[in-house]
Amino acid sequence: MTELVGLPIANLSVYDGSTAAAEAITCAVRVHARKAEQKNTVYISELIPPDRLSVIQNYTQGSELIIKSMKHDENGHIPLEEWEKASGSCAVYVEQPNPLGIMDQSLFSAKEILGNHTAFIVGIQPVSLGVFEPPGNYGADIVVGEGQPLGSPVTYGGPIYGIFACTQPYLRQMPGRIVGRTIDVDGKEAYCLTLSTREQHIRRHRATSNLCTNETLIAMMGAMHMALLGPEGIETLGLRNLASRQLLQEGISKLSDVELPYGDSQHFNEFVIELPYPAQECLDYLEKFGIIGGLNLSRWYPGWDHRLLISTSDQTSKSDIKILLNHLSKWLTSKSGVVA
Repeated sequence: MTELVGLPIANLSVYDGSTAAAEAITCAVRVHARKAEQKNTVYISELIPPDRLSVIQNYTQGSELIIKSMKHDENGHIPLEEWEKASGSCAVYVEQPNPLGIMDQSLFSAKEILGNHTAFIVGIQPVSLGVFEPPGNYGADIVVGEGQPLGSPVTYGGPIYGIFACTQPYLRQMPGRIVGRTIDVDGKEAYCLTLSTREQHIRRHRATSNLCTNETLIAMMGAMHMALLGPEGIETLGLRNLASRQLLQEGISKLSDVELPYGDSQHFNEFVIELPYPAQECLDYLEKFGIIGGLNLSRWYPGWDHRLLISTSDQTSKSDIKILLNHLSKWLTSKSGVVA
């Protein structure tokens, strides 16, 4: 995992991606609270899904933490002035790709603007790192994410685990368990839990986190999955996701009356489409044919009733794409033929 994200330290996992994001923020505040110009303040992308934001708010509600949002431009990127505004805070949490599937180019210069006293926290889709640069290479201090795409079955979303990796300054404040390599009494190489005084082995109020269990079994599945794939296999997996998305996006771009609001931005395996009719009507139609057509974005963002977030993966075949495009085209034709 450390090689994948480009950071030197990773723990044995946390509950899930949202928990990892919340733990990263509280970890960063403990490290930077004294020297931060904006005391007890963190900045979070305005696009963060409501369920993830809810977990973060629940984690921080008793700590008097101030959460401020960062706006995005028409291309789905965070403008320079938003990064400058966040400089001097305890932490910034953003995702790459962002919740709209866009690879935000502003992240590559963000750390230079934020400086050393603001933690740069990046949430990832781990498979994307097979083709895109790891956050550690462009200055991320903490990397978190959902590990489900690595090694977990797809049924009902699969069992999940949270990814948490960081740089040395955050080591003693990070949550969860850390395994270190040592020598046993017989002089043989051995592995053990290290820096356990950060956890519940000491007085509860002094522990860095009340995270007392983890998802080690599922994380082990992920580690084995990555080991079996190897660097080339992970790259191939990422390219498969990328190619499926590109094929579907090109097909949808040819449909009349369907727009791609962020079509000029770079994506991984998700993208947004805007329909001429309510998105929920489209989803209801596709469901009749056993197709899950995407996410109705009005569930996340009020007023986005005509927008869908569509995703592909390594499980998406050319046949799947053809079937979706065919039924989507039929739905559009049937709607345009209705007399108001």
